[in-house]
Amino acid sequence: MNPEVSVIIPAYNTSAYISRTIESALGQTLKNIEIIVVDDASTDNTLEVARSFVDQRLKIFVNHQNQGAGGTRNRALKEAKGKWIAVLDSDDWYAPERLEKLLQVAYSEKADMVADDLFLIRDGEDYPWSTLIKQSGELIEKIKQIDPVYFVETDVYGQKGLHLGISKPLFRRNFLMQQNIKYDASIKVSQYFWLVLKCLVKGSRFFLVPEPYYFYRSRPGSLVYSSKINRFEQDCQATVAFLEQEIDVTERTQLADALSNNLTVFKRNLAYYRVVEPLKQQKWLAGLIAMTYNPNFFLNFGIRIPGILQRRVQRYMYGKKTTYDIF
Repeated sequence: MNPEVSVIIPAYNTSAYISRTIESALGQTLKNIEIIVVDDASTDNTLEVARSFVDQRLKIFVNHQNQGAGGTRNRALKEAKGKWIAVLDSDDWYAPERLEKLLQVAYSEKADMVADDLFLIRDGEDYPWSTLIKQSGELIEKIKQIDPVYFVETDVYGQKGLHLGISKPLFRRNFLMQQNIKYDASIKVSQYFWLVLKCLVKGSRFFLVPEPYYFYRSRPGSLVYSSKINRFEQDCQATVAFLEQEIDVTERTQLADALSNNLTVFKRNLAYYRVVEPLKQQKWLAGLIAMTYNPNFFLNFGIRIPGILQRRVQRYMYGKKTTYDIF
């Protein structure tokens, strides 16, 4: 008999975290599950830690060459046998009842995707500092169906909003297979955003549960903190491709407008970080040259100053971060 849920865990150099991750999956109140760990050619002892667990529900696969997060997640999807796919990053963890709770909603709402609120937790700390919904400014007190326009409009980089692009939904596997949907391996940071949006455009029924059962860890060294230049170049390319290939802009004008707004934000941030990143690395000449090619840098910098100062004060005096500061 196939498992009810396949938990997929892509892993790369997270030996300090993955034990808690696997324990949280094995400790679910829902027992008819499988846990698929795919080690992406780690150079630390991540694989050894994963193999130290003895449980027939745990299956471990190894990429002998690094394929990146997207390729690794796609391999995990290929190996999965469950009716549902649950994603779990190898430095995060679940509350014990998470899968059981989300599955109840999935069947009651006839859903194709179900996401929960996220506990936001800093690396090295034991307790969350907030949740995704609390930081969003959105009032969500009961189960809410998410449409593609709302999904995009409330996930604008650097702006307050729901940011469901970092949520970790439960996916109906047959829907992914029938629509031939998988992760875009060319995108490093925002893979979940584009996967969920593609599902929504293909007609997926997506519901958000306002209770948090997922612990989302932010830590230096994770993809979130990788080069902003690469991130925004990839997001610009992905947005243009989506507008050209995935939707009829004449029929989905609201969605096209929302994505076009995101594209404008991505381009503005790309121009900004093309100057800032070389300066942070003390590559003064490269920074000055970048300024000449990005004449709107000073305007963008001026707009950012109040927010930068506010976040600096919060971070260093009170230890606070905001969701849109991190993501």
